[in-house]
Amino acid sequence: MPSRYFPARPPESRVPSPESRSLRLAVLASGRGSNLQALLDAAPTSGYVIAGVFSDRANAPALERARAVGVPAIAIDPKAHATREDFDAALFDAVDAVAPDLVVCAGYLRILTHAAVARYAGRIVNIHPSLLPKYPGLRTHARALADGEAAHGASVHYVIPALDAGPIIAQARVPILAGETPTILAERVLAREHPLLVACVRLLAAGRILQRGSAVLVDSRPLAAPLLLGADDQLHDPAHVA
Repeated sequence: MPSRYFPARPPESRVPSPESRSLRLAVLASGRGSNLQALLDAAPTSGYVIAGVFSDRANAPALERARAVGVPAIAIDPKAHATREDFDAALFDAVDAVAPDLVVCAGYLRILTHAAVARYAGRIVNIHPSLLPKYPGLRTHARALADGEAAHGASVHYVIPALDAGPIIAQARVPILAGETPTILAERVLAREHPLLVACVRLLAAGRILQRGSAVLVDSRPLAAPLLLGADDQLHDPAHVA
């Protein structure tokens, strides 16, 4: 039995209506922005637009990637705010100004406060470089190697107040090879993060993925296990794999 997979619906297959529009994304990024670039590259044919990019670092290359294609890019300085709560309030005031439907954390390295998560509950996703629930937090590649794991990878999940603990939407698995270093493994995982994030956001833009409490619904059905990214860069439901 072939696996059930979830390709993005091509734009021409959607029924046009006067009220239809692309999903608006706000992207949070702290670093070089390679996952942001993957989203930017895929946007014209994927049912979403990036309405703004936001960072906690004024020199983050992700901001320059956004500005290069005319996307508003804003840095908020954490040091200018007395508390984490004050910083997140300022950050999300800026996010609110672009009226996003979805917030995507793509290499954003600050933990969001409870108030920030509540503000966009069910509308914030994050990409994390491990096969959650294994290895939340930092240094995921080194930790996986130290534990002798046979496979590593990346996960896209909904954000909840607990660190890297929200409902998992999809994962990409990467076999660990003999003699790998954390740097080499990180590069191999990052190469799979890009198509994983794009595939998830396409499904979110099509309205096919929703969070319901601790469950993820795909086409109105709860997932028993996260979707898996195949070699074809499509998301497959493991429950339908022969």
